Amino acid sequence: MTDLYVAAGGGGDPIGALIAARTITVDPAPPLIATYAWERPEVDPTSTPLGEGDFTGLARGAGGAAAFTSATRPRLPAGSTLPELARDLPARLLLLDPARGLSRLSRQVASIAEAAGGRIRIVDIGGDILTHGDEPTLRSPFGDALTLAACHLTGIPTTVYVAGPGLDGEIGEQHLLERLAGCNPLTPGRDAASAAAPALAWHPSEASALWAAAIHGARGTVRTVNDAIALTEASARLYHLPLAEAIGHNPVAQALLDERPATLGAAADLSHRLTGIHGLEPERSSPHAPPTGRAGFPHRDEAMKTLREAADGADHVTLRYAARALGLPWTRIPALRATLAPNTPLLRLG
Repeated sequence: MTDLYVAAGGGGDPIGALIAARTITVDPAPPLIATYAWERPEVDPTSTPLGEGDFTGLARGAGGAAAFTSATRPRLPAGSTLPELARDLPARLLLLDPARGLSRLSRQVASIAEAAGGRIRIVDIGGDILTHGDEPTLRSPFGDALTLAACHLTGIPTTVYVAGPGLDGEIGEQHLLERLAGCNPLTPGRDAASAAAPALAWHPSEASALWAAAIHGARGTVRTVNDAIALTEASARLYHLPLAEAIGHNPVAQALLDERPATLGAAADLSHRLTGIHGLEPERSSPHAPPTGRAGFPHRDEAMKTLREAADGADHVTLRYAARALGLPWTRIPALRATLAPNTPLLRLG
């Protein structure tokens, strides 16, 4: 029997799901992680969840689901980091396709979980899966709500995990800890976080990078593309709660289950009605557009000076933020790491 881990929001959540899986179970086998191919516009200019037709070189995994390999490629103009994650994460990555609506998505999740023979474990990095829908810093509640509703409809025992409360910058840590009161947290070991290191060396994920850095002991303020986020003792923890309790917090998930919209567009309209955020529009982000490219970047000392000024007193910056502050696209993160030599997923400025 193998549990199915569902990376709740797509993007970099498969990285955090791997760390969670290494924390929850001692099974040495690569965990089974299902994820949306739904990424930021700087990675995927289509800004929509991709389906099987948007990739070449997919394999077949549990329940007949499309599986990513290092040979998988997105069809232009789509972009995706999932083939590279399949190469660098010790996990089996499967594609979730929500394009045909909630019921079809639920059947897809059920087929995978039933073939694997275990329970479902939803993993959300940061905690916006517990949104009440009215938080002023909320940016992307739709994918998480869709995941909750789809997993509920499977009828398969499901647990929800929140990793690093507040690290996605959408709901404050204290608000989330109040919603997680009574949940006994797990504390991942550094070995669990280290399993994701090859992916974090290049991936633009910030929330998963912050969680991994917190597990490794980083504390203080971090400048991300959208926010300044404090790393605390709670940042390193993994909280778990029953699916029904998580749905009880999330009005979009509740409405999806009540109304059962037939299409993804109708589900996104429902999210917009309740939160003011349309699930199929690009995520609210920094007002500064990401760069399109640059031939090189400054010498290390000059780069660090620029980053200290841009960080406005923060102790660390994410590599995604550092690249943007230096006018570089996220694809230059590996070269930036080679120049600045950070030894954690974050760059310390002190």
